[in-house]
Amino acid sequence: MIQVTELGYMGVGVKNLEEWKNFATGIVGMELVDDGESDRCYLRMDYQHHRIVLHADGSDDLAYLGFRVAGAEEFSAMQTQLAEAGIKFRVGASEEAEERRVLEVLKLNDPGGNPIEVYHGPLVQFSKPFYPGRPMHGRFKTGAGGLGHCIIGEKDLAAAQRFYTQLGMRGGTEYKIRMGKRVVELVFMHCNERDHTVAFGVGGPDKRLNHVMIEVDNLDDVGMTYDLVRRNKIPVTIQPGKHSNDHMYSFYFRNPSGWMFEYGWGARAATYQSEYFVEDVYGHQPENGGFDISPNKTENR
Repeated sequence: MIQVTELGYMGVGVKNLEEWKNFATGIVGMELVDDGESDRCYLRMDYQHHRIVLHADGSDDLAYLGFRVAGAEEFSAMQTQLAEAGIKFRVGASEEAEERRVLEVLKLNDPGGNPIEVYHGPLVQFSKPFYPGRPMHGRFKTGAGGLGHCIIGEKDLAAAQRFYTQLGMRGGTEYKIRMGKRVVELVFMHCNERDHTVAFGVGGPDKRLNHVMIEVDNLDDVGMTYDLVRRNKIPVTIQPGKHSNDHMYSFYFRNPSGWMFEYGWGARAATYQSEYFVEDVYGHQPENGGFDISPNKTENR
């Protein structure tokens, strides 16, 4: 089976582009790239031209997720794989690939209606070292793991799992959280060294996107970012703590569009074996409407 290798890029729609520029650079630490397109700008995390595109379309939500395959041969084989599975897609025109700064791209939707792109050949700029938007102790951890992971809304978890399996991912239920009289299951899918690249089972009532995780290679950057968030009175939604599945030490906070960033450090590599959890290792107390997977949530026990 042909496999996608990473979540390589994503596009998000925003209402206030200027607010987002200040937030992404001054709080998160990403590098802003302006190519002279009035309706968008780009955010860098490494040598790639971009990892996130901000589209001034007013939606304040996910516009698309871009999953990478290794090369042209895999790109062609993925089309055959999707067609045989009965999944509809279209191959993007050369202008659409150029818009994404990739060699080729195909477009489709997952069962929840989330726009998905599969591509190969991103523009990499080793002549332009990454320059963070504000001082950092280290750098973002991307590489073979891609930009990070995300949780998106899906109404039919089984259908979503089948879809992402057709992209070559593996995974299943990793959390079973008791919420009153019901148990919420969270499904996590992975395609590389990260414990997961995309997950579903938790979503807001009006957003495709629950959160995006970005990882740094220095713990001090998590602490410094936490202080920046608190100092600027940005809502923290999940306090610092450690996840049980990927062992990430992290915290969550709102961005100008209302969904969340998870800022983390120290994740373990994927185990490639099935296991599930009912709570986190420590911390991760909810705040300002965050989702509760903290270990002192008595109904989890």
